[in-house]
Amino acid sequence: MKLIGQALKLGDNINTDFIISGRYKFAITDMKELAKHIMEDIDPGFAAKIKPGKSMIVAGNNFGMGSSREQAPLVIKEAGIVAVLAKSFARIFYRNAFNIGLALIETDTDKIGENDLLEIDLDKGIVRNTSKNIDLILKPFPKFMQELLKEGGIINYYRKHGELKV
Repeated sequence: MKLIGQALKLGDNINTDFIISGRYKFAITDMKELAKHIMEDIDPGFAAKIKPGKSMIVAGNNFGMGSSREQAPLVIKEAGIVAVLAKSFARIFYRNAFNIGLALIETDTDKIGENDLLEIDLDKGIVRNTSKNIDLILKPFPKFMQELLKEGGIINYYRKHGELKV
């Protein structure tokens, strides 16, 4: 499985309240509308930078820390983000993201800059930064997790296959 997108760079400790502000938690329930407010507390113009299906979030350590709010990964996916690359992810965020089919890539993100073009090969375990002509090794994940991504999440997988074969 291959993913291609342009980097939108963020820092360390991006919590779920940065991803989608808590003030919208109950005020907006439509994901399309909620996605318009992604990351607005740290970058009010962030949503405008996203090219749906062609953008990737690149961050540092501990991406997705904070509450277990499922809106955070859902908003990222709804906004059209192809994948999130970070040095590490909060555990609950990691699980919620894979459950909905959002690709989370653990790798050293120091050599990725804003707007760098990235090509991720999940089968080979490589992130190719084509803008800087360098390869980064990604922390691989099992084949069944790749299947969840291909199907768009665990619910879609179960609808199609009936059970998860690990």
